[in-house]
Amino acid sequence: MQISEPEAMINPDSEKRVIRLLRADEIECRVSTINEKGLSLFLFKDARVDQRILDETFTPFGWKRTHQCIDGNLYCTVEIWDEEKGQWIAKQDVGTTSYSEKEKGQASDSFKRACFNWGLGRELYTAPFIWVPETKVNIQRQGDRYTTTNKFFVHSIGYNHQREISALVIINQNGQKVFELKQKPEQKQGQKTENQNRKTEKNSQRSEEQNRTKEDKNRKTEGKKQKPEEHPKTQEKPASDKQFMLLEKELKRTGISMEAVLSRYHLTGVEQMTEDIYSRAMNGLKKTKDAA
Repeated sequence: MQISEPEAMINPDSEKRVIRLLRADEIECRVSTINEKGLSLFLFKDARVDQRILDETFTPFGWKRTHQCIDGNLYCTVEIWDEEKGQWIAKQDVGTTSYSEKEKGQASDSFKRACFNWGLGRELYTAPFIWVPETKVNIQRQGDRYTTTNKFFVHSIGYNHQREISALVIINQNGQKVFELKQKPEQKQGQKTENQNRKTEKNSQRSEEQNRTKEDKNRKTEGKKQKPEEHPKTQEKPASDKQFMLLEKELKRTGISMEAVLSRYHLTGVEQMTEDIYSRAMNGLKKTKDAA
């Protein structure tokens, strides 16, 4: 099921406010890469959209922003008033320098990043790769660069219940469609459960049939052969404390680590060392020269 654009402003099952999803007219398109075969677009929003959504969700008096310079970088802190706790809750992020209006660009970028931490526009990070082929765009070559004068706009957008972009239509300045992501049909919860139950039932039936076949084979094998008498395995005796003391003495003399010995005999711990392994390890150490 697709969520329409104006929905999801406040969760009906909770008194807590939920930041709504972006509308199509609040999203802008910018060229990311361009070559002779086409161009790619990425989606973004400006700071005014963040301010409007904060006002809608928390009222103009329910949030505030501050900026501070730390090590030459401009940070923005966006605070939301929590009525339940009776205090301001803050989230902060740093901005990056833009090519024009350095200070204003950093302030705007840091504000948008701080708002992203609150969830504003986070759905844009689920956007698909938007590629416009050269057949749908006018591309010119200027020296060693490719450019275009075409403008692109989000005509419509849809989201799924995970707040991810699931449908998208991009048009150019003439209203011509240049990109479309079609909505995938989502199964209803009842259908999902029913399908899962059917799958589980089939797996159970298949398992029962396999077990019956296996039992039949075992009966036939038992009729032809008698099982050889099984002899219990003799458990190997672990190395004693005294043996460990002697082993450590040899390790100290040779400069070899206990980890090296354990690795040599494929052991994960000293408790796995048996008397047989101890004897082999000691024989090898006795042939080793003293550490320098």
